[in-house]
Amino acid sequence: MNPQTDTRDVLNLLDVGNSVAEFDQSLEKYFVENEAFNSLISDRADIIAGDKGTGKTAVYRILQKRYASLPELKGVEVLAGFNPSGSPVFQKLVQQDQLSEGQYSSLWKTYFLSLIGNWILGIVGNEQSPELAKLDKLLTETGLRSADDKAATIFSKIINSIQRVLTPTSAEMEMTISETGIPIVTPRIHFGKSESQNIVEVSHESSLKLLNDCLKELDIKVWVAMDRLDEAFQGFPEIEIPALRALLRTYLDLWEFDQFRLKLFVRRDLFRRIIGDGFVNLTHINARKKEIIWDEADLLNLLTRRIKDGAKFLEKISGKNATDEQIFYRLFPPKVDQAERKPTTLNWVMSRIRDGNDVRPPRNLIDLVEMAREEQMRADARSPRVLESESFLIASDAIKAAQVRLSAQRVEDTLMAEAGAETAGRIDKFRGAKAEQNLASLSSMLGIVDGELVRAVRHLKEIGFLEEIRARNTWKVPMLYREGLEVTQGKAFSNEPASEEDD
Repeated sequence: MNPQTDTRDVLNLLDVGNSVAEFDQSLEKYFVENEAFNSLISDRADIIAGDKGTGKTAVYRILQKRYASLPELKGVEVLAGFNPSGSPVFQKLVQQDQLSEGQYSSLWKTYFLSLIGNWILGIVGNEQSPELAKLDKLLTETGLRSADDKAATIFSKIINSIQRVLTPTSAEMEMTISETGIPIVTPRIHFGKSESQNIVEVSHESSLKLLNDCLKELDIKVWVAMDRLDEAFQGFPEIEIPALRALLRTYLDLWEFDQFRLKLFVRRDLFRRIIGDGFVNLTHINARKKEIIWDEADLLNLLTRRIKDGAKFLEKISGKNATDEQIFYRLFPPKVDQAERKPTTLNWVMSRIRDGNDVRPPRNLIDLVEMAREEQMRADARSPRVLESESFLIASDAIKAAQVRLSAQRVEDTLMAEAGAETAGRIDKFRGAKAEQNLASLSSMLGIVDGELVRAVRHLKEIGFLEEIRARNTWKVPMLYREGLEVTQGKAFSNEPASEEDD
């Protein structure tokens, strides 16, 4: 190593990528083919569930990019059932009157018929077989034919159709969307500037069978991938739950057709809310659901893959033939706190990126390392260091400062941003409190009792804000959120001093 190399110059070469998949230009280089991805491409899973930051969108993006070259997916086309950027197109539903679950199911089936159907017709052009000509006529007569087969355009056409049906300028009877077929437009009722056409209702069963036959004729299977479902109806729970329950029912209904399939990417907490009041045939859903799980070795490998992508940085730290753990400890010291009983730095980091459900999203690890790099560069600007004289690049103080920043950020962008007003208010009451609480202290702090208290605690545990310590019948705020809420170590119901085991 060059004794004159400034550590800032080396740290400037360290690039661990963006923690948000949508903004990570090198995602494919870093991607870890986990069990969820392998289950998806082998068609053993249709629903990929994971907490925020665990990589659902990464799995979707890699699927979209690689499917044409994967031998497992020969003959399969993957269509995006959503718009990948901007406001989710499904938010248009929150601007309409609330529909029944059956009506939402009708809408989803109409959407998938139109999305796949227009895509097929765009491929074949004018060379239409009798079956394809029937499909073209069906979509044309129902107002669903579109030269643009993008998800946003297709869904907008359907929403506009609903608006014409549900908001006539003059009518002799109340109108509604059918639960069994494509939206019905009846004669003698005026919608906007033109009079409605006399269109016969077409059942979903016959129209989707026609679609399936057309795909079979072309020897094509289609997967419609649906991501961003957690954003689709955010802030409108009265629409979100019935609309997404209807999507799950639609997924089950479409199983009778062998040429097209839905692939859904959904947050675990949202999935729990969808099925919260019970769901018929849930076992069928769970049989095709795969959750994204990251263990310590997976996370370390993901991090070092990103580090190894920087050839110049790897050369500076002599890491070419090093193991994942050796690379990690060329960045960081053996321990953050030097006392004998304190954990190794790797264990320290893993304990501080996990939530109360022991979920350790890669996003937390990537952000913590990047923040630690920034903190160390600022420290080195004040007191320059030389690479040769250092056994590691990033010191304990920088790691601790990064953890404080990460905690504050996750409180803001994960807990408060998505909890809802009531839950956010309850979380805020933990500010400045002790980390470990029992039912009595929680009741006093939150100002609620009995059933309401039990439900509130259960919900705080479900979202990962509280971790249950069953042996002591207590609940603890995980390290990830403590600094951001100024929660201190120790028990709220005891005068005992905080112990090391709480660390």
